[in-house]
Amino acid sequence: MYDEVVLCKCENNKSTVCLIHGYVQNGSSGKLQQNGQPKGSSSATTRSRRKGKKSEVVDLWTLLTLCAQAVANYDQRTANDFLKQIRQHSSPFGDGIQRLAHYFANGLEVRLAGTRTPVQTHLASSRASAAEVLQAYKVYVSSCPFNRMTFFMANRMILKLAEKATRLHIVDFGIGYGFQWPCLIQRISKRPGGPPKIRMTAIEFPQPGFKPAERVEETGHRLKCYSQRFGVPFEYNTIAQKWQNIQLEDLKIDREEMTVVICLYRMRNLPDDTVVINSPRDAVLELIKKINPDIFIHGVVNGTYNAPFFLPRFREALFHFSTFFDMFESTVPREDQGRMIFEREIYGKDAMNVIACEGIERVERPETYKQWQARNLRAGFKQLELDKDILKTIRTLVKSNFHPDFVIDEAGEWMLQGWKGRLAYALSFWKPVKD
Repeated sequence: MYDEVVLCKCENNKSTVCLIHGYVQNGSSGKLQQNGQPKGSSSATTRSRRKGKKSEVVDLWTLLTLCAQAVANYDQRTANDFLKQIRQHSSPFGDGIQRLAHYFANGLEVRLAGTRTPVQTHLASSRASAAEVLQAYKVYVSSCPFNRMTFFMANRMILKLAEKATRLHIVDFGIGYGFQWPCLIQRISKRPGGPPKIRMTAIEFPQPGFKPAERVEETGHRLKCYSQRFGVPFEYNTIAQKWQNIQLEDLKIDREEMTVVICLYRMRNLPDDTVVINSPRDAVLELIKKINPDIFIHGVVNGTYNAPFFLPRFREALFHFSTFFDMFESTVPREDQGRMIFEREIYGKDAMNVIACEGIERVERPETYKQWQARNLRAGFKQLELDKDILKTIRTLVKSNFHPDFVIDEAGEWMLQGWKGRLAYALSFWKPVKD
């Protein structure tokens, strides 16, 4: 199952299908079969509920907003009344807006209870088994190009950079399950003259409990198996601690190696400037500058739901997460188990954290790509140009293999990805400026 999800499917080096993260094919075609809205689906913000001969129209978006206002005003009675109405019309098995309402109601309920229970990021606290995670991820990458095109662009840049390198050191901030790397290992094994030795430093936030590095070590075992299978010399080292506390010496940088630093969509989980005086985000960028990599690959979630005040943050989060529930509603059948797992374990938990937590416990703290651009420039990085040929290939792949409402764009040397005109993710490439 892992092979099916993460490996390239074609042995022909000239095939573009082989270059991306591996299509999960349905039948004989690499295209999605659900290239449109499944029968009976709806992305509207209202739904009808028939009672006898009367039809009641319920606006879940408005109900959620009114409930959030009551929660913000500490009006428990009114909030509970709205929650009761939302519960009657929402479900994790319904259409997109019903599922969105279900998970946002969960967050409002926890916040209203005042427990302020720490809600960890999905990678740290997931109850899902490895098989369920793979099942969910398989559905995600087969229906949505966001991760796949990010990996495509990043891996192609790394392969281009390491064309003649004999040793390659990849420092991955937020490696997670390492889904990006088997395809790169497979591709680089076919390099003329043989592959380089890959040394990977895998960095993650510590898991709660007695085994803070267990998840990242499991990722290493899988990647070692792939490197042995494809004949690529491979070394794997783990660091599971607060990123801002990592020292340059911990990374054992060798100036004779080609060094790549990559962080895809995980710096949003670092505390921002409103939480602590000395910004951990700036500290990590300063560490990356000291590493002095040949390239720094930076992917960001383009989010505006990081306001210090609850109500504006809730409204922005509602708008942001509605994009993803609408996307699934248009591309994946409602009864699909992988979709349900992904919505519960990823979107549901992220929304819970945004809504129910404050202070250091709120780990979902995105910034826009323009804010990150300003931060990276202040930290002493210069931006590299996007490879226009790779970007052209990506546009062709998305247009020919995914729902027409997915968008690939470019602005200020960032590759932008979104759905129905709503910008969700951005990717860029950087190098430290020499002092």
